[in-house]
Amino acid sequence: MSSSPTMEDLLAEEASLVLDRFDYASAWDLGVRIRSVASERRLPIAVEVFHGTAPVFFALLPGATPDNSEWIRRKRAVALRFHHSSLYMRLACESKGVTLSERYGLPETEFVASGGAVPIFVRDVGLVGVATVSGIPDVEDHQLVVSAIHDLRGGF
Repeated sequence: MSSSPTMEDLLAEEASLVLDRFDYASAWDLGVRIRSVASERRLPIAVEVFHGTAPVFFALLPGATPDNSEWIRRKRAVALRFHHSSLYMRLACESKGVTLSERYGLPETEFVASGGAVPIFVRDVGLVGVATVSGIPDVEDHQLVVSAIHDLRGGF
């Protein structure tokens, strides 16, 4: 994926990320994969993986702050509400020249259209979770999650 993905790129990417299964063990593994890559690259991120409504994995790496946790919460809310990545929703709003708040009447304290939250879908089931990163530029947050989901998918 390019450093400037289009909405079409992101829709195709979402379709390629559908998993055959996703349980607590795979949610934990996904979080560990993201954390390992980030630690290796010395990225100052927070990472969270939700399964259903439950947080299964959370970590703050050196350089991240509690504020990153708030960004994660707000990005996750977008992915759960719209069943699209928070980056896709940012581009969708930008294409209309509006903010998420203006378009959908959502409070900015609860929702943010900034890349980094990627919904997790299971084939023939639907949305089962969200993996979210915050701390680096939003397209990079997004790409870090997507790369780990691709790796996880290959491991099944």
